[in-house]
Amino acid sequence: MLTLRVQNFSRCGHRGPSAQASRRVIRIVCHGHGHGHGHGHGQTTTAVLTEKDKGFIAEMRKVAMKLHTKEQAPKEGGKEAPKQQGPWTPTLAGYLRFLTESKAVYDTFERLVLQSDEYAALRNTGLERAQALAGDLAWYEKTYNLKAPELQEDGPGLTYCRLLEKLAREDPPAFICHYYNFYFAHTAGGRMIGNKVGGMLLDGHTLAFYQWPAGDVNELLERVRKSINVMAESWSPEAKAHCLDETEASFKSSGVILRCITETA
Repeated sequence: MLTLRVQNFSRCGHRGPSAQASRRVIRIVCHGHGHGHGHGHGQTTTAVLTEKDKGFIAEMRKVAMKLHTKEQAPKEGGKEAPKQQGPWTPTLAGYLRFLTESKAVYDTFERLVLQSDEYAALRNTGLERAQALAGDLAWYEKTYNLKAPELQEDGPGLTYCRLLEKLAREDPPAFICHYYNFYFAHTAGGRMIGNKVGGMLLDGHTLAFYQWPAGDVNELLERVRKSINVMAESWSPEAKAHCLDETEASFKSSGVILRCITETA
């Protein structure tokens, strides 16, 4: 999980599109789950239950919330906040690495749901990110003359991709857990971090990674929640428990990718 603190510094930042602007350094304390969690965790304001409040998705949400700290989710968080770990300063090179590693994972998710009819309900959801990231990487190279780094076999992106391929073949409930946490986290905590870091490093440019032209993101999420609820109806109690048990592992995998943002080269 992450806590963000923004401070202004008088040093000049990277000489990008607005080189004269004073540099802001975001201090982020990592609490374990890299992307934050985008499950629409706020309380429902009407008596009508939405998909996040019913079915198996409600159980997935509950487990995810317990992995937040009390600071992040006073009512539902179950983790103690770790001690301050010092400043967490994003860099242009590190952010590019994060985007590149993330694209590898989204490419894999989106390829795997197309390859198996078991995941047909997760096709063309509007949450897909690989194409948006491809455009962002091209923009990054044009704007900053920085090419996407080559992926390493033992790097966080390809390591996670291999795990996802194995889970998709052998362990659908675990795969669904990773899908849910990775995509949903990006729409809230991930988007918040992206907007903050992008505002500091990219002179306010909003990457396509943080835009959903297919429609209102909350509506897109709601449809996916419903699809997962339907899929889980056929699972045994053991399969459901196994899916929930995979939550922390999914947080750790995304967290490793997020930490790329601080790399200096």
